[in-house]
Amino acid sequence: MINCYKKVSKKGLLWGVVVSIFCSVPFFTFAKDKRKVDLIVLADYLVPMSDKSDLKSDKSDLPQVVFDGAVAVVGNKIIAIDQREVLLAKFTSSQIISGKNKVLMPGLINAHTHSAMTLFRGMADDLELMPWLNNYIFPMEGFFVKPDFIKTGLELACYEMISGGITTFVDMYFYPEVISKGVEKCGLRAIVGAPMIDFPSPGFKGWDDSFAAAVQYVNQWQGKNERITPAFAPHAPYTVSPAHIKQVAEKARELKVPITIHIAESEAETKIIKDRYQTTPVKHVDNLSLFTDNKVIAAHMVHLSQNEMKILAQKKVGAIHNPTSNLKLAAGISPVVQLIKNKVNVGLGTDGAASNNDLDLWEEIRLAALLHKVTEKNSTVIPAYSALQMATNWGAKSVGLGSDIGQLRVGYKADMIQISLDDLRLQPVYNVISHLVYTIDSQDVVTTVVSGKVLMKDGKVLTVNETKLRKSIEKISKKLAAELKK
Repeated sequence: MINCYKKVSKKGLLWGVVVSIFCSVPFFTFAKDKRKVDLIVLADYLVPMSDKSDLKSDKSDLPQVVFDGAVAVVGNKIIAIDQREVLLAKFTSSQIISGKNKVLMPGLINAHTHSAMTLFRGMADDLELMPWLNNYIFPMEGFFVKPDFIKTGLELACYEMISGGITTFVDMYFYPEVISKGVEKCGLRAIVGAPMIDFPSPGFKGWDDSFAAAVQYVNQWQGKNERITPAFAPHAPYTVSPAHIKQVAEKARELKVPITIHIAESEAETKIIKDRYQTTPVKHVDNLSLFTDNKVIAAHMVHLSQNEMKILAQKKVGAIHNPTSNLKLAAGISPVVQLIKNKVNVGLGTDGAASNNDLDLWEEIRLAALLHKVTEKNSTVIPAYSALQMATNWGAKSVGLGSDIGQLRVGYKADMIQISLDDLRLQPVYNVISHLVYTIDSQDVVTTVVSGKVLMKDGKVLTVNETKLRKSIEKISKKLAAELKK
C-alpha cells in the first residue's frame, strides 16, 4: 500500500484516488476467504499408504513419503490433502494440530483380537494351545466373564489401542452389546463379532441361545453407528459343527454382515478336522459355503496348502497374521509370503492379551517384517513398506473396509495418527518408512484421530478416565488372582 501511494503522488489528484482504491481492492473484494474446516493435522512427514495418491508427484504416482504435508477434515472425512503451505492457504480451523518433527499416517488396524482379555494378561503363559484353552482360558471365562468384566476389560483395551495408534479393531468376545457401547464411548472403530460355540459359554447354555443372541445383536446394531460393524463370530471349525457353520454362513449372507473366525491355527486343529471330516480346516469350511458370498475375516491361517491359498484368494477371504500369539503358543508361522504371492489380502492382529500379552501392533508389524526373511531365507521379502501395509491399507482390505479406511485419501474416513520423532533414541532419520517398522514403538504415538474426533492429543488419551479404570482393574484382578491360587 505504501508503494502504491508513492506512485500515486506523481499523478493528478483524481487519478491518485482511482489508483489508491485499486490498490486497496485485493484486501476487500478480490481476496477469497479461507474455507473453515473442523480439523487440520500437519506433519513434517506424511505417509498416505495410498493405492492412488491425492498428491501430485513428479517422481511417482505413489509417493511413500510427502514432506511438509497437511490433512483437512470436515465431519468424519478427509476433504483435502496437500503440501502444508498450499493447504493452509485454502483452509482454516480452530483446531490445528502441529506437525513439527512428526509423522502423519493412517491409523493402525488390529484385525484380530479379544478385547476384554486384557484382564487375563499374564494369567497363564508358556503352554500349548489346547491345554492353554481347555485348562485355563475356558474355565476362567466361565467363572469371571460377565458384563462388568467385559466393560472394564474393553475399556482397558481401548486405552491401550488408542495410546498405541490403533484406530480400528476386529473383536471376537462375549457380550458384544457391552463391547459396542464401550466402543461408542471410547471413540474407536470396530467390527464387533458376536461369539458362537457349540458348548456352554459365558451367558449361554450352548449353540442355540448363542446363535439367537448373535442374530439379535446384529439386528440391533446394524446401521446404528458408522464406527461399529456388527458381525458373526463362530469360534472355530473344531468347536462349531458343520450344520452350525452352514447356519452362520446362510444368516450372514441374509443379513449382509461379516464373519470373523479362527481357522488353521494349529497342528492340533488340523488333526481334529482330518480325523472328523477327512479334510483340512480351510477346505472344510469352504465345503460348507462359509466363504461363498460372505466377507470372512480368518484369523491365524498358519497351516495352509498352495491350493487352499488359491481358494482364499478366489473367495476374497482376509487372512489375519498374528505373529506374536502364534509364536508364543508354538502354533507355527503363517506362510505370509506365499499368501501375498497368491493375492490374498493379509492383515495383522495382536490376538487377545492372554496370548500376546499386549495389544501393541507395532510389535506385530516388526515381527511380520522379520520372521519371513528367516522362513524364506531371503532378506528382501516383506520389505518395511509391505509390513506397514498389512497394518493399514492391506489390513483394511482384509476386513472389508478398504474403501473407507487404511489410507490418507480424500473421501476416506479421518482415521489417522501422529508419531513423534522427538526422542533422541530415534535420531538420526534417513528413511521414515524404515523407522516406522524397525525403530518406532507404541510409546512414540502422540495423536490418535478416529472419524475426525481427536481421541489422544500430546500423548494423553482423552476418552478414558484412567483413575476410575485403574480402580476397576484392581478390584477384578484381585478376585482373579485369588481364584488362580486355589
